[in-house]
Amino acid sequence: MLKLYFITLPILVGIDALRLGLIMKNFYKSALGNLMKTDINRIAGGAFYLLFAWAIVVFAVSPALKAQSRLQALLLWGFLGLISYGTYDLTNLATLKHRPLSVTLIDLAWGTLVCASVSVIVYFIAQRYIAG
Repeated sequence: MLKLYFITLPILVGIDALRLGLIMKNFYKSALGNLMKTDINRIAGGAFYLLFAWAIVVFAVSPALKAQSRLQALLLWGFLGLISYGTYDLTNLATLKHRPLSVTLIDLAWGTLVCASVSVIVYFIAQRYIAG
């Protein structure tokens, strides 16, 4: 499982860095305005990625490899990605003033997509290079 983790972590961080740093940077700035910090808490962010990569391995990739089902990786983690991002985003929508619905909906879609995609990518890499 440790090999899977070290495959998953850079893929997850790389894909999400593209989204946050390039693709959606201006959207979040305009939608969230003063709610955004100017200095990112890198320890908290790093902890999220360390934990989330492990969750992808434990809850999606490993069971899918055991079942030999890329569809299982896609569906399991897509669902868990929706739940994980939904926990954060829906709580923020419920508790923060001026939290845009558009940010919540985009994040829910992203959580589902990124988690499903990372799981399937890692599944294929593991199947080819680790499992045999």
